[in-house]
Amino acid sequence: MNDDELKALCTRSIHLMGNGDLSDFEAVIHPDARNREAEVEPPACRGTGPAAFYATALWLRSAYADLQWEIHDVVADGDLVVVHATMSGRQVRTFVGYGPDGSPAQAFPARNRTFATTQSHWLRVADGKVIEHWANRDDLGTAAQLGWVPPSPVYILKMMLALRKARRQATESR
Repeated sequence: MNDDELKALCTRSIHLMGNGDLSDFEAVIHPDARNREAEVEPPACRGTGPAAFYATALWLRSAYADLQWEIHDVVADGDLVVVHATMSGRQVRTFVGYGPDGSPAQAFPARNRTFATTQSHWLRVADGKVIEHWANRDDLGTAAQLGWVPPSPVYILKMMLALRKARRQATESR
C-alpha cells in the first residue's frame, strides 16, 4: 500500500468507531489485530481482531451519542500511521471504566453534556489491514467537559451508586 492508501485505511478505521458495523470492521481490521487501549475496556474488547475492535466501538457508543472524530492530520511512515483528531460527542449514559481483571473499576453517570478533545491514534498496518492500535488522549479535558472533575459530593455519591450497579450487572452476566 502507498502512503495515501495507508492514511485512508487508518482514517476509515477511526471513523468506524462512531458508526461502523461488524462487517465494516472486518474489512479494515486484521484478524490478529490488537488494541493496546483495551486493558481498561470491557472483557469483550480485550481479544484480537475485528470483533474486539467492534466491541470497543459498542462500548463507547453505549455511553456517548453523536460520537465522531474530526481528522486534523494523518502521517504515514512505513507501516505506521498517526492520526491526530478531535473526538466529540454527548454523554447520555453511564461510562464505565474497567480494571485489569475485567471488572468495572469506575463509573461516571451521564450529565447530558458534550465534549470535544484531541487525541493521537497510532496504527500499524499489515496485509492491508490495521493490526495494532494505541492512543494518546486528553482524558482530563474530557472529564472536565463532562463534569466528572472536580466532582461535587452529590456526583461522588452518584458515581458510587453507578459503580455498584455496573458491578452487579457484570456479576449477573457471567
